[in-house]
Amino acid sequence: MKYNLYLAAITVLLFLGSCSDNEDEIDTQPPVIDMSISDAFPTQCAVLQRGKSYDFVALFTDNFALGSYSLDIHHNFDHHTHSTEVNDCEMAPVKAPVNPWLVIEGFPLPSGEKSYRTKLKLQVPEDIDTGDYHFLIKLTDKEGWQTISGISIKVQ
Repeated sequence: MKYNLYLAAITVLLFLGSCSDNEDEIDTQPPVIDMSISDAFPTQCAVLQRGKSYDFVALFTDNFALGSYSLDIHHNFDHHTHSTEVNDCEMAPVKAPVNPWLVIEGFPLPSGEKSYRTKLKLQVPEDIDTGDYHFLIKLTDKEGWQTISGISIKVQ
């Protein structure tokens, strides 16, 4: 009987000793794109003017470490959707693109940062088609988790 009690006690101690807090060290959460900060831009349904420059402003956060972000700005003349916003914008009639604005570019973030406020100057070309566009923000953390924010904008 004493032998079984000792064996049970040793088994429990070995089991408890083999447990670790490593689960707290595993990143299981995607990063966050915060467009609710006071100077965030663009916001859903924002109107940008050709030939002007604007600052893309967002707050990026992660529970461990941020990695990089990318922007994808492209026309929405055919009314497809990527929007992650709740409200829709009034759409112009469907049309064929002639000279649409296209931006696909990636940007690294400072290593080890958990929070980063981005402010990136964007120049809207003067000679692009006016109309409906998508402004996609893709944020990736150091572990590879990704969050996408899709904003509908207009260019006039």
